Amino acid sequence: MEHKLDLSRRTFLQKAGFSGVILALGCHWPASAAKAGKIVQVDSTLQATELMAWISIDGAGKVTIFNHRSEMGQGTWQAIPQIIAEELEVSMDDVQIRFAPANPQKYGPQPREGSFSIRGWYQELLRIGASAREMLIDAAANHWNVDKSQCYAANGHVIHRDTGRKLGYGLLVQDAAALTPPPQVALKERKDYKIIGKPLQRNDILSKVNGSAVFGLDKQLPGMLYAVVERNPRFRGKVKSFDDKATKSVKGVSHVLKVQRAVFGLMYEGVAVVADSLWSAMKGRTLLKVEWDDAGFEHLGSEQLFIRMNEDLEKPLPSDAFETAFKNSSAAIDAHYEMPYQSHSCMEPLNCIAHVKDDSIEIWGPIQEANWIQADLSERFKIPAANVRVNMTFLGGGFGRKAFPDYPLEAALISKEIKAPVQVVWTREDDMSLGPFRPGAVYKCRGGVDNNNKIFSFQIISASQSIGPGQDKDATAQLVTTNAGEMGGLLGDYYKSIPHYSFGGMPTKSPIPTMWWRAPGANVDTFACESFIDELAHLAAQDPLEFRKAHFSTPRYQALITKLASVSNWQSRNKNDGWGMAITECFGSIVAQAVKVSRVNGGKVRIDKVYAVMDCGWYVNPDIIRAQVEGSIVMALGASINHATHFEDGKAVEKNFHTYPLPRIGEIPQMEVHIMENDEKPGGVGEPGLPAFAPALCNAIFDLTGKRIRKLPFSLDEV
Repeated sequence: MEHKLDLSRRTFLQKAGFSGVILALGCHWPASAAKAGKIVQVDSTLQATELMAWISIDGAGKVTIFNHRSEMGQGTWQAIPQIIAEELEVSMDDVQIRFAPANPQKYGPQPREGSFSIRGWYQELLRIGASAREMLIDAAANHWNVDKSQCYAANGHVIHRDTGRKLGYGLLVQDAAALTPPPQVALKERKDYKIIGKPLQRNDILSKVNGSAVFGLDKQLPGMLYAVVERNPRFRGKVKSFDDKATKSVKGVSHVLKVQRAVFGLMYEGVAVVADSLWSAMKGRTLLKVEWDDAGFEHLGSEQLFIRMNEDLEKPLPSDAFETAFKNSSAAIDAHYEMPYQSHSCMEPLNCIAHVKDDSIEIWGPIQEANWIQADLSERFKIPAANVRVNMTFLGGGFGRKAFPDYPLEAALISKEIKAPVQVVWTREDDMSLGPFRPGAVYKCRGGVDNNNKIFSFQIISASQSIGPGQDKDATAQLVTTNAGEMGGLLGDYYKSIPHYSFGGMPTKSPIPTMWWRAPGANVDTFACESFIDELAHLAAQDPLEFRKAHFSTPRYQALITKLASVSNWQSRNKNDGWGMAITECFGSIVAQAVKVSRVNGGKVRIDKVYAVMDCGWYVNPDIIRAQVEGSIVMALGASINHATHFEDGKAVEKNFHTYPLPRIGEIPQMEVHIMENDEKPGGVGEPGLPAFAPALCNAIFDLTGKRIRKLPFSLDEV
């Protein structure tokens, strides 16, 4: 199905030859109320902006379902409509999908982080589809003057059981529009699903293959100008002065102006070059001369940053109880782990279109968090949120970076100044070197086992930048207690089975901006946790998988790790190969991975295969889950052996893919993904597949070579 996302409903109805009314079913926020909004009769001549609804059904029975979440490859474009279509009793082949603009009153929170789209919304989406179905059945029963119980819905029609008579949804629109939504609806049992749980082909595949899908960089407006911004490579530096004489000599350049963007409360400065084409703006930027004021903050390099983190490891308050337990362990070890800074490096660099008028703002682009951006612009420009329209396009990757409001604000400020719509485009170098970044981290791990070969003491102290602009303004950073807290990705049963554990750490002070990155928290903590648990397994001379399993009492954990052992044939693994595993929990899902490595002709280490088992509970589309786990493994592979962001004199070093190499297709190992079947509540899918890979890989390399990898990234050629 081809999707032309800029097609208005007026145009759609006109081109299709439809007239009369459409049926629109909305949802009143908050979702906890679980109430369907009333179906209303709407004149077909109204613009799409006036039809803020989840479902619309036109007079010919064509169903349009609105996706209220952003789509950056994770599959919401398919999964959310698939949920609604199941209860609505329509085929996905007969459904159109459209993005819904930011509207928290209608759609509730619309962020796309925390893997929340399905786990946070599935019940509400099911009820919306079921409410529409029941109202259409009511309308048909009234038309035939029969009892509702004698009717059922199937494939976009309501059917009378006894006579076989049927009416298409489109013919029931006017009658259904007069009905009140039912206060409660019965939802299907899982065994009765026809669409949910099935590997249906994604509706966005064809448009992304043939080029008709609209990403942020594809969107154009009449009279739109283009802008690029010269920003301070040291992040916080101010514009002292700039010389734009040569820049303005470039044909098409119309404006050169100072601009700001907000990063966690701090205003970062730059100079924007605006032109009638992107090429002219970029050429003008190369001729721009800017003098920066970089006083008042540190210009740190990577070596200084990690020295500071390691010093911070020694600052947390000691835990006397843990020290006693550590000394009383039958055998004990300690280890130090290190994780690097990382860029998000989405395939589509940041970009945003803004059109600011006196009393309204409209945004178009790869927006991951529409509500936040709407609220931020409303507050900063003193314009009611209802007059701030945020339109989502497809995203060419996001990983948390495109949830941030800094780049839409920058575009809006430029638009306001030049009094025209403008598209601000970040170059690849801008996108990779200006942050915010995933923070680096260091870990001090200590632990021991008891006489029963189980973990007796377990401590992890970390030092890292907190998410934000950096804590360098605090005179003294707050100490973090070490006898409480949790570690990202660590399974819940460890908190019950380990008698003495201690977690905590220190926020390291630095002016470098840092933020969330796919599977935040777990993407760094899990490497230390699962690697060190593996070290404790070897200390106890135990099989690493069985060692972990002995600490689990929850049947769900036991089933998952048993499944991993089965699909990987763990107990029969070749002694000449290296095998490692890790199991993590985050965003409501549990993922176990086993990695097999070997040496090529006795030399270079090769990753042969990755086995992954995902337990995300109730799920929608298994193909989407497998794709997300595979994509997570590839991203984790790159962060493990390919790339990192370094700093010199306060500036990011890596600026493009020649120095920040992403995995090539020849580096990708075979992957086998399995999905657990159970009745658990749905968990996330887009993020939980990432954290387990790095420790599983490094544990496998230890099994093969006897060398313990404790610092990422590393080179397979040097193992």
